[in-house]
Amino acid sequence: MLEMMLYVALSLLGLAILGCMYRLLAGPSIPDRVAALDTIGIMLVSMIAILCMLLRTTAYIDIILVIGILTFIGTTAFAKYIERGVVLESGDDKQDR
Repeated sequence: MLEMMLYVALSLLGLAILGCMYRLLAGPSIPDRVAALDTIGIMLVSMIAILCMLLRTTAYIDIILVIGILTFIGTTAFAKYIERGVVLESGDDKQDR
């Protein structure tokens, strides 16, 4: 019974990723695309966790951590780019004077 529910959850997550892929490609704005990309990353983490449960292994836990960290860094970089127009600042504060 649990195994069947996990397969249903994998299917639903796959459909949700397809929906987010549409939002990622169609837009209409950059923040929508960033939110869709972040959501895809979170759903990938969920799918890998479900696969770990189905296969009864902990081998993929490192992959979950890497995808989670990359998703967080990517979303933070995109948010900073949307807010300021640059991701990395030059650090030269003399221009402000």
